[in-house]
Amino acid sequence: MNELVPSFAAYLLVFTRVTAFFVTLPLFSYRAIPTTHRIIFGALLAWMLVYTVEVPGLEMDGTYLLLVMKEAMIGLFIGIIAYIIMAAIQIAGGFIDFQMGFAIANVIDPQTGAQSPLLGQFFNALAILLLLALNGHHMLLDGIYHSYRFLPIDQIWPAFGDGRTAEYVIKTFAASFAIAFQMAIPIVATLFLVDLALGITARTVPQLNIFVVGFPIKIGVSFLILFVMMNVMVAVMKKLFDMMIVSMRDLMVILGGG
Repeated sequence: MNELVPSFAAYLLVFTRVTAFFVTLPLFSYRAIPTTHRIIFGALLAWMLVYTVEVPGLEMDGTYLLLVMKEAMIGLFIGIIAYIIMAAIQIAGGFIDFQMGFAIANVIDPQTGAQSPLLGQFFNALAILLLLALNGHHMLLDGIYHSYRFLPIDQIWPAFGDGRTAEYVIKTFAASFAIAFQMAIPIVATLFLVDLALGITARTVPQLNIFVVGFPIKIGVSFLILFVMMNVMVAVMKKLFDMMIVSMRDLMVILGGG
């Protein structure tokens, strides 16, 4: 019995980190996936991990509660850093929708349950399909496995209070915002020129109702530029995936005190 208790205690710690990871991780945290399925998948993944990672003997005492809290925070932190980077895609869609005039029409985001811009949701669906096509979901699951190399299961308290953690999260958010601006700038800049041309037309031809003509023109130009720039959008999404994996690894190193 004494031999089984430490193994069960270690399994609970692994299960806590995995399930907390799935709460915020892109794709796995979608509300479209039933909660029961996510719990079962997390339990199976934790069962495999507990036999592959180095797990010391643990006992359920007062220190064990701190370990459980630490494991939950690690899973949430790593998942959030990945979600922040993936959110850049929806931010880019929000920039474009605002310029196109689609900002008044939003749809429900299946991941958060909140309202999301139309093109932002389209880019998000495209990014998820691209992530699956590139086996990015396997890389995310590998991140859970490699997290135990940087953050051992018996380490009482990682460097959550280290100033480098907050600084790194802020820098990651700034980089994600910059990438979102890079994704949106071709269409936003083109629509700015369209607005400028429509303004000149409205001044030279006052009889023309520019509001009736302007919206279809802006929407048509936007979709045309989007079709032309789709290869660039996909390339930027691949860059985001690479950045997401690197950011998860670097955050693990910082939290581990490295």
